[in-house]
Amino acid sequence: MRAILILMFSLLLFSCKNETKTETLSDYFTYKENDPIESAGVKMIPIKTPVGEFKVWTKRFGNNPKIKILLLHGGPAMTHEYMECFETFFQREGFEFYEYDQLGSYYSDQPKDSSLWTTERFVEEVEQVRKAIGADKNNFYVLGNSWGGILAMEYALKYQKNLKGLLVSNMVASAPEYGKYADEVLAKQMKPEILAEIRALEAKKDFNNPRYMELLIPNFYKEHLCRLKEWPDGLNRASKHVNGEIYTLMQGPSEFGISGRLAKWDIKNRLHEITIPTLMIGAKYDTMDPKAMEAQSKLVQNGRYLYCPNGSHLAMWDDQKVFMNGVIKFINDVDTNNL
Repeated sequence: MRAILILMFSLLLFSCKNETKTETLSDYFTYKENDPIESAGVKMIPIKTPVGEFKVWTKRFGNNPKIKILLLHGGPAMTHEYMECFETFFQREGFEFYEYDQLGSYYSDQPKDSSLWTTERFVEEVEQVRKAIGADKNNFYVLGNSWGGILAMEYALKYQKNLKGLLVSNMVASAPEYGKYADEVLAKQMKPEILAEIRALEAKKDFNNPRYMELLIPNFYKEHLCRLKEWPDGLNRASKHVNGEIYTLMQGPSEFGISGRLAKWDIKNRLHEITIPTLMIGAKYDTMDPKAMEAQSKLVQNGRYLYCPNGSHLAMWDDQKVFMNGVIKFINDVDTNNL
């Protein structure tokens, strides 16, 4: 008789756990949109600019009123595609998060007015996206990689009152320091004859010469951008979809240094103004100096540093466990006030 009672209690407990899990999953995947047609979380958000209104592509994952994360891709004018690796990790944690193609990128509108491509204008775009997704200071996190890190820091400097946490992945706060590290550290790691040929093409501004990328991809990109032997599908798609006009205008012709509109960008002396919890992420083989990333974590008022010993500029891919575990721990710690 006692054995039967224990068995019945166990079955009841298991049933309750399953019911709770089912209800939780139902809540997580119910977005309560006004539109009766479900679109897998995809929404084109209208953005007002000085030269007119356009739309940007976003995709929502999950429903969590406590944690809403906006992913800011690099480039400028790459796409969300190379950040798809966050999908499984963040969904397992129950985070609500958004993939997003910034204006000018492949899945969003691509206006031709070059006056749009400034950090100031992009900051206002992010603020409009924040309002559209219903995020605020109690739940809003921004995670920016590379150029997305520039945008994340600039956004925090103006709108940190609307943020709960900031994550800067593989981006220093000074473009001149980025260029100096490329010239004085990374360039010297190349074979002299390879570097000489690259510099000769750059001197002639012969950037459309196929030989330029033939040299950079194996000797720089494979060493410092993504070190995986086979690049992820999302990264390959993002590379094919980059808006080269905007990328070159703002960044320059390649990742090997910086020479576009962002060449003189520098907010290092303003990092002390950032008071919200901030995670700075660096990696051993990054295009950015990992020591500079560590220093930045101490320049903000409430910072933490995450070091990826096997990672490069896309440590989210080539040092994935360290990167994702550190990011998830930071978000959970901020959420529970343990930072």
